[in-house]
Amino acid sequence: MECLPVDAIPEGAEWTYEIKLDGYRAEAVKHAGKVALYSRRKHLLNNNFRDVVAELEYLPDETVVDGELVALGKDGKPSFNLLQNFRSMESHIVFYAFDVLVHKGKDVTALSLERRRKILASIIRPQNHVGISQVRTGRADILNFVRTHGLEGVVAKRTSNVYQAGKHGTLV
Repeated sequence: MECLPVDAIPEGAEWTYEIKLDGYRAEAVKHAGKVALYSRRKHLLNNNFRDVVAELEYLPDETVVDGELVALGKDGKPSFNLLQNFRSMESHIVFYAFDVLVHKGKDVTALSLERRRKILASIIRPQNHVGISQVRTGRADILNFVRTHGLEGVVAKRTSNVYQAGKHGTLV
């Protein structure tokens, strides 16, 4: 799913919020004992992000995880410029998982986001180069955090939504 830009972030108990990370969208695919990391355009990224691939080897076979490759600067903030120069020693690359599409060979895209996030939390082990995108339920809190820290934006997701390819999420 890709985000649709909006002028105002939706509010209500059925919404969760994540920080919009400034990086490369990627899918981690574990098949036949091997992890492949693909870009949105299906380019294999394994050679460029070996540390991430190595830390995802524990994923169950026949699993697909959606996420964002992010370079964190010395200040801890995502930096797209550092990501473009990922071989630089100044950056620290992290794959932030935010959804699971296939789990142990079962397509889970018809499940609600809330259920997929539970599966994701059960399979992702945060490490040095792998993390889980943090979800918040307070709209005002996350907007304030993003503004205070000069981050890119907020992604709002309805917890009951199933996964649909195309532009369906909300970005402010």
